[in-house]
Amino acid sequence: MSPEQNGAPRRESLRELLGGGREALEATIPILAFVLAWVLSGNDAMWASGAAVVSALTIMAIGLVQRRRLRGLMIGLLLTIVAAILAVYMGDGRYFFLVRILSNAASIVIWAISILVKWPFLGIILGAIVGTKTRWRRDPVLLRAYSRASWIWALSYAFRVLVLVAVWDRTSVEVLGIVQALTSYPVLIACIVISGWVLFGSVPKDHPGIRHPQVPDDVEVQIDEPA
Repeated sequence: MSPEQNGAPRRESLRELLGGGREALEATIPILAFVLAWVLSGNDAMWASGAAVVSALTIMAIGLVQRRRLRGLMIGLLLTIVAAILAVYMGDGRYFFLVRILSNAASIVIWAISILVKWPFLGIILGAIVGTKTRWRRDPVLLRAYSRASWIWALSYAFRVLVLVAVWDRTSVEVLGIVQALTSYPVLIACIVISGWVLFGSVPKDHPGIRHPQVPDDVEVQIDEPA
């Protein structure tokens, strides 16, 4: 007899819901292309930047053929183009990674603010995925769980910034590329695992789960829904 037949909610997997971080893995390809072209071209920022942009465009084209959601790929392409322009303009391959540092720093602020204003970003993302939209905000249990788990994401971005800033001005483009790759996909997977543990561990066993927000009938919670 399945858990659903028993009346018990099926145990969710955050990695399954978020798709396993494929976009983060794809985001490392332009970085590796940049570093490889940088080495092969004798540290030419123009060639390295061109290779990074071409690889990002190729990933976008594959996404179009596969009819995937392109928002993440478009953001990745935009970041790659801006990073490439900055590297060429400065004539220094290290500046290709500065955009990544700044984007991670911005992510810290966005995620932290979302938690403080009680719109934890992880809840917004998963609400759209599982179909609860913003109803989870009216469930104190889920609001608390999403807030706790969202802090893990904010900390993951902070970790990336600290590591990249520590090595950005003290090492080579090659080492920066390796550090960037190691703090991208592997850190994302660790973040998904830990935040998933925090999220589902914060939901009591007698709660039906994130797909079924519960609002007490005897308490009216007035929350302004977004237009």
